[in-house]
Amino acid sequence: MARYIGPKTRISRRFNQFILGSGKALERRNFPPGQHGPKSRRKFTEYAVGLNEKQKLRYTYGLLERQFRRVFEIAKKERGITGERFLQLLETRLDSVVYLLGIAKTRAAARQFVNHGHVRVNGHKVDIASYNVLPGDVVEIKNTPASRQMATRNLEENRIRNVPGWLKLDAEQFKAGIVRLPTREEMDQNINEQLIVEFYSRF
Repeated sequence: MARYIGPKTRISRRFNQFILGSGKALERRNFPPGQHGPKSRRKFTEYAVGLNEKQKLRYTYGLLERQFRRVFEIAKKERGITGERFLQLLETRLDSVVYLLGIAKTRAAARQFVNHGHVRVNGHKVDIASYNVLPGDVVEIKNTPASRQMATRNLEENRIRNVPGWLKLDAEQFKAGIVRLPTREEMDQNINEQLIVEFYSRF
């Protein structure tokens, strides 16, 4: 399973927003990592701005470059606005859906939850985190004590997290329906996807 395993809080500090690691650590050291972090006054080129935006989104979803680029190429071939479709493909990954439902605390934990076989889609076991759900699909937690105990604990801990409108959660039945695809307003507002589209168009 390919994933980022390097320093996590360092990534959040690089982009000055919580992405990975400890949010409290970011509050204590809200400047870029490295020896000259607090004094950095660098001017970023257009290329660097696009690269940073791409890296920020890539780390948010925990993908390696090859996986990330593959999703972008799929989005580019589909109908609609490339940047928005790209975000939709990332957001409708099964691990991302599990995270958004509050069944896992982080996307990394959601990925592990899926890979360990705790999730079913339309009655079938799916242990591929990158599986994209579609409108009308039903995601449910495997009916075993271990799976549902973990789901119950996480749902309780994450109950203050709002489930987006494109998902319909039935916590008592450990099920959720995919009502529709997410709109741009329901996805990360801290990302400028057009910069990413422009960045990849250079190659």
